[in-house]
Amino acid sequence: MNVYEYLLNYNIKPSVQRIAIMDYLLKHETHPCIDEIYMALCKEIPTLSKTTVYNTLKLFVEHGAAKMLTIDERNACFDGNTSLHAHFLCRSCGKIFDMPLKEELTDTDKLGEEGYVVEEVHYYYKGICPECAKQKSKKN
Repeated sequence: MNVYEYLLNYNIKPSVQRIAIMDYLLKHETHPCIDEIYMALCKEIPTLSKTTVYNTLKLFVEHGAAKMLTIDERNACFDGNTSLHAHFLCRSCGKIFDMPLKEELTDTDKLGEEGYVVEEVHYYYKGICPECAKQKSKKN
């Protein structure tokens, strides 16, 4: 499915800016913030503003086409992968990694039986990634 169809699938009217922003999110699984997306696309789309990027990402989140991550207290980051998964923030390099979830963690049936309607689930882990841990052990 191309990005145009992807947006239509989420009931989002495609535009040049929306297609470019969603394409960036889907191709760059780095969980970028607004500034990163803006800086990457402003050369290709000179009329693009940070406000447009912000409003577009807000629209994507409202329609379920992207997720906003608040794992990093300094920046909101965005993820084009809307499947259920966890995130790991490396406190050393600052990168955010996708992590698989164990099935028992994702069981919201019990909450449904109790009358809760689950709309979002966030699993955040923080620590040191394997690459940074290796570098740290080499220094010691």
